Amino acid sequence: MFGIYLTHPQVRIDPRVPVPQWGLSDLGWERTRMAAEQPWVRLLGRIISSPEKKAIETAIILAEAAGVPLEKDEEMAENDRSATGFLPPEEFERAADWFFAHPAASFRGWERAIDAQARISRAVFYILDRHDPAVPIAFVGHGGVGTLLKCRMTGTAIARSADQLPGGGNLFAFRLADRAVTCDWTPMEFWQG
Repeated sequence: MFGIYLTHPQVRIDPRVPVPQWGLSDLGWERTRMAAEQPWVRLLGRIISSPEKKAIETAIILAEAAGVPLEKDEEMAENDRSATGFLPPEEFERAADWFFAHPAASFRGWERAIDAQARISRAVFYILDRHDPAVPIAFVGHGGVGTLLKCRMTGTAIARSADQLPGGGNLFAFRLADRAVTCDWTPMEFWQG
């Protein structure tokens, strides 16, 4: 059976609102509803979400389509960037480049990439260690920690080149039997399972 790590799609950016409280944009809602119509969603036996609003909104749509309850895990939050607060898009992209290029250092007080990778890996692997491998499972979260998890699962160094496609709303899949990654980042509404 399969597991997936899925990132929330496009969000409504509001510099006055803390990033963890941002919700999905109209396009993000539309893409998630399209993904929820895919046959693989109805196979999911569990959906575990980051506690952040945009991830929860994504996970709720998928959980309703799958007919399963939504679970939340505090350890699945995005890398902590609260030290800088909102950064305009171009500045954020430069900061993200630095974050991935210097995984053992902190960008202006951000959680270090190696610490965020340890946290997300610990959370996901703890759940998988106790999960029935015959039951498909989805983890719904964020691009930064999702990339760090994918690097851990593929045994590759932390690198921005492993990052998801622009816009979010992508997933990578893995076999539950051995946790081998079976597909790279793919837009969630196009993945065929």
